[in-house]
Amino acid sequence: MSTLSIPPIPISPSNDAIELHRAFKGFGCDTAAVINVLAHRDSTQRALIQQEYRKMYHEDLLKRLISELSGKLETAVLLWMNDPAGRDAVIIKQGLSSESLNLEAATEVICSRTPSQIQHFKQLYHARFGVHLEHDIERRTSGDHKKLLLAYVSNQRYEGLEFDRELVVKDAKALYKAGEKKLGTDEKTFIHIFSERSRAHLAAVSSAYRDTYGSLKKAVKSETSGHFEHGLLTILRSAENPAKYFAKVLHKAMKGLGTDDTTLIRVIVTRTEIDMQYIKAEYAKKYRKTLNDAVHSETSGHYRTFLLSLLGPNH
Repeated sequence: MSTLSIPPIPISPSNDAIELHRAFKGFGCDTAAVINVLAHRDSTQRALIQQEYRKMYHEDLLKRLISELSGKLETAVLLWMNDPAGRDAVIIKQGLSSESLNLEAATEVICSRTPSQIQHFKQLYHARFGVHLEHDIERRTSGDHKKLLLAYVSNQRYEGLEFDRELVVKDAKALYKAGEKKLGTDEKTFIHIFSERSRAHLAAVSSAYRDTYGSLKKAVKSETSGHFEHGLLTILRSAENPAKYFAKVLHKAMKGLGTDDTTLIRVIVTRTEIDMQYIKAEYAKKYRKTLNDAVHSETSGHYRTFLLSLLGPNH
C-alpha cells in the first residue's frame, strides 16, 4: 500500500510544468514549491509532467532539477522521478559500477524483489544502459554471492501462495544437512533452494526448519558470511515479511551516531508506491516510535520535508 497523498482534484500535467518552471525562475529556486508538486504525484503523473515540461520549455526537466537542487534532496528527487522498475535499475547500476560500488544496495534490491519485478527492471536495465544485468553481475561480484545473484535474476519462480508440504519438509532437511549438520557448508544447496523456490514455499521452509532444527536465519548467519549471507537473509526475510524486513533496514540506517542517508533515500523512495503503509506499521510495532518521527529527528530542511511528504500522515 502506497503512502502517497495525491490531491483529490484532477491534476493537469501542464499546470504542474508551469508551476515548476515558475519555481526555477529568478534568483534561487523555490524548493518548497518543487517538493509540493513532485512529492504528491504518482509515477504516471510524474512521467506526464516530464513530457509536458519538455514540450513547453524545450528543456529536460531532470537536467533542470540537477542544476536547481543539490545534496541529499537532489539524490532523493532524481531517484523519485523514475518509475519503480526504473529506480531499481538505476540503484543496481550504481551499486555495480566501479566508481560507486555498493554491493549491499544492489544485493538488497535484487534479492527483495518478486520475479515479475525482476523481469521488468532487467528489461529496463538493458534498454537504458545497453548491457545485460547478468554481465554486470559477472564483472562486479564473485564467489557464492555471484552465483546466488545470477541464479536469482535468471530463475522463474512461482508467485502464488500454494506450496507442496512434502517438498517443504525435504528442503528444510536438505538445508540442515547442507549447513548445521555438517562440517563446512554446502553452499550449492542454499543457492539452489533460495533461488528456485517461491516466497510462500520459503516462508514455509523457514517455519518447518524452526519446528525441527531451530532458526533458519541463525543457520544462515553461522554458515555463511559477507554479501552472500546478506543476499540469503534478504531473500528469506522478504519471503516471510517484506515490510518487517524494510522496517529493520530503515531502523539500522538511523541507529547510533549519524544517518546512512543513501539507505534512507533508497528504501523510502523505492517503497513509497509499493508497501510503505505496511512498513510504517511494522516500524511502529517493533520500535515503539513512528517512522515519521524517526525520519524527522534524523533529517533536516527541504530534504526532511520531501521524505516526510512521501511517508504521508504521521499515525
